[in-house]
Amino acid sequence: MDKNSSLSSISPLDGRYGGKLGDFNELVSEAALIRYRVRVESAWLLHLAEQKDIGADVGLDTDCRKLLQSIFSDTAQIEPSEVKALEKKTNHDVKAVEYYLRSTLAEAGATDQTQAFVHFACTSEDINNLSYGMMLDDVRRLHLQPVMTSVLEALCDIAKRNAGLSMLSRTHGQSASPTTLGKEFSVFAWRLHRQLQQLTKVQIEAKMSGAVGHYNAHMVAYPHIDWIAVSKEFIEGHIGLKQNQVTTQIESHDSTIEYLDTIRRFNSILLGFCRDVWSYISIGYFSQKTKDGEVGSSTMPHKVNPIDFENAEGQLGIANGLLNHFAEKLLISRWQRDLSDSTVLRNVGVALGHSLLAYHSVLKGLDKLVVNKSRLTTDLDDSWEVLTEAVQTVMRRRGIADAYERLKDFSRGQPVDEAMLGRLIEATDELSERDKKLLKLLTPESYTGLAEQMTNRTLDKIAKELGEMQ
Repeated sequence: MDKNSSLSSISPLDGRYGGKLGDFNELVSEAALIRYRVRVESAWLLHLAEQKDIGADVGLDTDCRKLLQSIFSDTAQIEPSEVKALEKKTNHDVKAVEYYLRSTLAEAGATDQTQAFVHFACTSEDINNLSYGMMLDDVRRLHLQPVMTSVLEALCDIAKRNAGLSMLSRTHGQSASPTTLGKEFSVFAWRLHRQLQQLTKVQIEAKMSGAVGHYNAHMVAYPHIDWIAVSKEFIEGHIGLKQNQVTTQIESHDSTIEYLDTIRRFNSILLGFCRDVWSYISIGYFSQKTKDGEVGSSTMPHKVNPIDFENAEGQLGIANGLLNHFAEKLLISRWQRDLSDSTVLRNVGVALGHSLLAYHSVLKGLDKLVVNKSRLTTDLDDSWEVLTEAVQTVMRRRGIADAYERLKDFSRGQPVDEAMLGRLIEATDELSERDKKLLKLLTPESYTGLAEQMTNRTLDKIAKELGEMQ
């Protein structure tokens, strides 16, 4: 078998699901990390050359300047395989990047003096934290936000179309005060919307401050330069991240965890949604569109299984398992640093890849859903007991002290139909004729309170705020 075949991949992300992630791997793979590192090294050398008191020493000529600018903006010309070949000799991934860039500059005619400023006053973590920061920023902008927004919009669309469609609630799995299908979807939409908003607001922090975070080597070489300001201008002006001024050798990863934990919360909410929809399908509130040629079971021809929501649940579980570990591990480093965070960070793309697969599965599953209105109506018609809440509340309003107890004795654990409830209402002498008429007009289908209005208000707010985010 071809060892490069997707059939021989250890991870399903590269094998079974590889074709579903598009160009996502181009942002999170080993090759991608190498390209980000080369870009950071190139940008730092350019930034040093721009400094008044350093530029003359860097001696960057026009051709090399253009080369570095081109490397930063066009990653296609970076050769990760050449960096890996150098790493076999150095046994150090970032040092290999430094040697690769030096060699590239030498081929372009750079002097030894210019080459000496590649990786100037840097620790490896200066390069790494900026590279991962750029990676996460690109993944958020190009992949996460678009598909998370699509999931949210799909939920909102179903909620909008069914804002007034009455549905029996089930608290503790038992019949409860009716809701609307749209309202229940809007609850998840609002929760997911909040997490998406928070994800967009996370400012990824980075540092460029040397071996233990306070510019030791920088100050020896150029003691009169404001290195904190130079670093800030580089991180925020050139790279587009936010400077963290107080660190050890590593950037502390706090903002990275804020970013990743927002995704974990989004995933957890979405996982709960998948389980609810799965349950609604199982009791017939939804059917699913079928597709010619598809099979639901190898032995039972009738099956149309909710596999998209099941697949999403599994993917979300894997993703969150990793995201939970990141939150526990990346916030802790021994003394000024240890290497364990580096090992963990290499799996960020795995967690985000499983998340993206889940989002696409949910979208696919939502597109198949068909509301079974007759099934919803049947459940409501069989559940007149849910109106006992309304009856005992009106009785309370009229000062009937034992209203709850009367309705409990009448209904708890017993079947209730329209006629039985009507007789109870009529026999309650403390109620006025107007009260009795009002209560007799109620049906389980009409007893939905402000569900429709609240749903539409929530969806309008989400639409408005989504528009402001884009």
